[in-house]
Amino acid sequence: MCGIVGLHLRDDALQPRLGELVTAMLCEMSERGADSAGIAVYGDPTWSPPGQGSVSLVDAPEGLADAVAAALRDRGSDATVTAVSIGDVVSVRAAVPSDELLAVVRVVAPDALVVGFGEDVTVLKGVGRPRELADAWGLAQAQGWQAVGHTRMATESAVTPGGAHPYAVGADQCMVHNGSFANHATIRRLLKASGVEFDSENDTEVGARFIAQQLSDGHDVATALKALCAEFDGFYTLLVSNSDSFAVVRDAIACKPAVIAETDAWVAMASEYRALVGLPGIEAARIFEPEPEQIYAWTRF
Repeated sequence: MCGIVGLHLRDDALQPRLGELVTAMLCEMSERGADSAGIAVYGDPTWSPPGQGSVSLVDAPEGLADAVAAALRDRGSDATVTAVSIGDVVSVRAAVPSDELLAVVRVVAPDALVVGFGEDVTVLKGVGRPRELADAWGLAQAQGWQAVGHTRMATESAVTPGGAHPYAVGADQCMVHNGSFANHATIRRLLKASGVEFDSENDTEVGARFIAQQLSDGHDVATALKALCAEFDGFYTLLVSNSDSFAVVRDAIACKPAVIAETDAWVAMASEYRALVGLPGIEAARIFEPEPEQIYAWTRF
């Protein structure tokens, strides 16, 4: 049993309140997963400064910023590099494309775990209760246009910061998951055979890698999720996001809870309605339970 929350803002006037709103949502899901939690925040000007790539890491070494800056200089870039600790995560930023920054980070910090990267997203994870983690991150002060969060009750892999969701394996992409994939080992082998590398034994990572592969092959999010429903067995509710989209799907039986609320100002999703009750205008929202294997997707533009 895990808890999923997500908030996609349509009204730019609400962006300064993103962290406040999603903190309340995440903490309402504490009873669904108290061993670890994580959040992906899109568009915070401090965590993801405009014009800069960023990489979120767990187990980052000392002196990382200097090492990354030196490696970038060897590539002909004099970009200033900053490394900021946010709980268990270190966020590395520089005014270079995120894929270039990621390549350098992997070389200079090969033992660190990359938990997210991109131009718009910062991914934070940690072990502990959601309220304690949100306070340590300063999540309530975050801004932006979208956030996706998860509270975890581990059933099949280690309780570590790296094992927490979201799984963010593509640029500005992430996935959170409530449930389990029964055939994840088979699909993992197929993905490995095609050259996909894995960081954990978590079944959620298999789903995230599958979706990232679909997107890299040129498919849109809806097509990627339809392919996942066709290939994966199990019980699941998924929330998938990138810089401009936010999508939800449930398995064919739809035994894992989910509720969606929508207004002109925002779209929100959670495992339980109580995570939505504090959102502005909830009393006038269209509220519904997503149908089995139907793709629900929204975009910024």
